[in-house]
Amino acid sequence: MNLRNKQHGVVGVAVGGREREHVPANIPEWDVENNAFWESIGKRVATRNLWISIPALLCGFAVWGMWGIITVQMLNLGFPFSKEELFTLTAIAGISGATMRIPSSFFIRLAGGRNVIFLTTAMLLAPAIGTGIVLQHPEWPLWTFQVMALWSGVGGGNFASSMSNISTFFPKRLQGTALGLNAGLGNFGVTTMQVVIPLVMTIGMLGSFGGESMTLVKDSGWILGKITAGTQTYIQNAGFAWVLSLVPLAVLAWFGMNNLKPISPDADRTVASFAKITYLYTLAFLPAIFMLYLYLPAPTGLGVLNMWVAIPLDIITALLVMKLAAFGTMKENVAKQFAIFKNKHTWSLTALYIVTFGSFIGFSMALPLSITIIFGDSHVLDPASGVWTHTKNPNAPSAFTYAWIGPFVGAAVRPIGGWISDKVGGSIVTQIISAVMVAASAYAGWIMMQAFHSATPEVYFTQFIVTFIVLFAATGIGNGSTFRTVGVIFDRVQAGPVLGWTSAVAAYGAFIAPVVIGDQIKAGSPENALYGFAAFYAVCLFVNWWFYLRKNAYIKNP
Repeated sequence: MNLRNKQHGVVGVAVGGREREHVPANIPEWDVENNAFWESIGKRVATRNLWISIPALLCGFAVWGMWGIITVQMLNLGFPFSKEELFTLTAIAGISGATMRIPSSFFIRLAGGRNVIFLTTAMLLAPAIGTGIVLQHPEWPLWTFQVMALWSGVGGGNFASSMSNISTFFPKRLQGTALGLNAGLGNFGVTTMQVVIPLVMTIGMLGSFGGESMTLVKDSGWILGKITAGTQTYIQNAGFAWVLSLVPLAVLAWFGMNNLKPISPDADRTVASFAKITYLYTLAFLPAIFMLYLYLPAPTGLGVLNMWVAIPLDIITALLVMKLAAFGTMKENVAKQFAIFKNKHTWSLTALYIVTFGSFIGFSMALPLSITIIFGDSHVLDPASGVWTHTKNPNAPSAFTYAWIGPFVGAAVRPIGGWISDKVGGSIVTQIISAVMVAASAYAGWIMMQAFHSATPEVYFTQFIVTFIVLFAATGIGNGSTFRTVGVIFDRVQAGPVLGWTSAVAAYGAFIAPVVIGDQIKAGSPENALYGFAAFYAVCLFVNWWFYLRKNAYIKNP
């Protein structure tokens, strides 16, 4: 079997042949379910695309999630914003990234994997550089930081296109492992960011080009422990550091990845493909900005919407904008991919993926600032007035020292979840981890309640961090198992858009978790946030059993 392209010449080899011929950027044939094709051509090409995709996705996660760490350091540096305002920065980045995933889930068919990964990786340079600039100006208004947080959402959007792309390169029997590697190692962007940012903030990394240092007014830290107040720090490096990896990665994506013509028929029209990506991403910003304006309190917005109204409104508006604004062949392709919404399994798997990835990214965003607030202060009740006072805790653990551990574990076990699910079936794995998450989140809520009402909250910290490590491990395994189930239920044409869509909705966890936990901390009852999450996990436990495990399930898996 030869792989040929009339415009580009021979790009494959005959089955059993030893020579390796050039593979063009736009591959005309792709039949990886044919074992002969897979062994002679497909495996080599798919593996190369996977190993370039992973670090690009990692940097996307890092840029998207960096506000969870930046806000902690802004608090340590005495930036003139309240804790509630700082929580809005992580929430804005979260909802922007989630909204960007909606058009991103359709990019591969419209524009081709190589084109998409190259351009969306290069796009991350703008929020990385912009964030480095605004962080040098604590006197600037809040909205300038909010704009950068919004722009960072491009990194969150990249996940949907990356997963959709990799799903097309591998045969179904290997999709669980391949998607687990792409997502799991890509998710290391959260951990990498949480380790790298505290480190690069300790040095003048770019010399005179990187700006002046600032003085900590509160204790900070890094992976090896505390950094005391009075130390000089370079918070702007939190953005600038990613430029050093984004530039070579964009070059590598352009010269090393491929478009699959059977999946993306118009991918060889490079300029038109870039225009489609830019156009749809620009459109996606509009509903996010509009919704945030209605949701955020003054002076940033009107504050007239509840979060649970704002999120569905944002999703519906983004879909409508994309569908109505599409034109030409793009309109036809978008309409074809909207067919996934007629399948009930799209909706059941969306709920299950919220349990796994939604929890992973939500806890990753909210955990650093939660550690700082809950364990950073001593909480003392005045018996006379019944009012709680919160003063600096001299024994407080540093969020920078511990917050990375949970995301690290969650990302590390994700490939294991995909591998196990390839062996025993995705739904049974999802069922087990959902039960674990019900118990662990309820216990985490109880620990948070104890710590937030204690003069020595640090005595509860070990239990707190261990419980969250269990939660992150469960989300990581469940990420792999849920994506494996998508590969079993949907054909190759629909699997990519479904993977993108489920990841888009689940990404709203990056908005929900910081807002819910932040609001409940402000109300003095952080435990209620975790109890609410436990209740949701219990509902999804039933959904998974009903759809895929009961005797007369719609699709037995296994």
